[in-house]
Amino acid sequence: MPNRNLTPQEALTKLKEGNFRFYNNWSINQDLLQQVKDTQHGQQPFAAILSCMDSRTSAELIFDLGIGDIFSIRIAGNIISEGILGSLEYATAAAGAKLIVILGHTNCGAIKGACDDVKMGNLTGLLDKIKPAIAKETTIKEDRTSNNPDFVNAVTNLNIHHSLDQVLEKSPVIADLVKEGKVGIIAALYDVSKGIITFYDDYAVMPQLAKENKEPIA
Repeated sequence: MPNRNLTPQEALTKLKEGNFRFYNNWSINQDLLQQVKDTQHGQQPFAAILSCMDSRTSAELIFDLGIGDIFSIRIAGNIISEGILGSLEYATAAAGAKLIVILGHTNCGAIKGACDDVKMGNLTGLLDKIKPAIAKETTIKEDRTSNNPDFVNAVTNLNIHHSLDQVLEKSPVIADLVKEGKVGIIAALYDVSKGIITFYDDYAVMPQLAKENKEPIA
């Protein structure tokens, strides 16, 4: 089982190394049944990944991890809601996860739906939570729809950043853990065509940044 004494930076390094193995096809041969036995009485995940529900973005696979390694929280568009915040608070404050990753992905159907102002049952309210990212995109003036890959990519990145900001703004529990250096948080993007995750080190709040007297993002 992962070491609960990992620092946030060490947790981030483990994730980066895992994705490196994945996209190079060097994945570790996991004994999943043994991991089931090892985790039957408890769990110590070292990170919490908030990602989209897209079938191509299973966090355990793309980070080359096993059972009990991470909390995987998935919802269309990797948006923030009360339930998502509660889950992240449990993962960090109660269960001891050291790192939160807000993970978006390329070619996201939820982002495209929001760009096209899709209306469909309860999906309408979910897509509305992506609209702030659309409003923040002011450089593209024409064809602000899913037909424009540049627009979709721009909104995707802004939505990831918006979700990270929302976590820190709406969860005093997590914000305090981050300020105390107990938990780190970072934005990232998964490329569904290559299997590569880009971590936005310039859009992160990690303990070592605080030591350098850098201001938190939120």
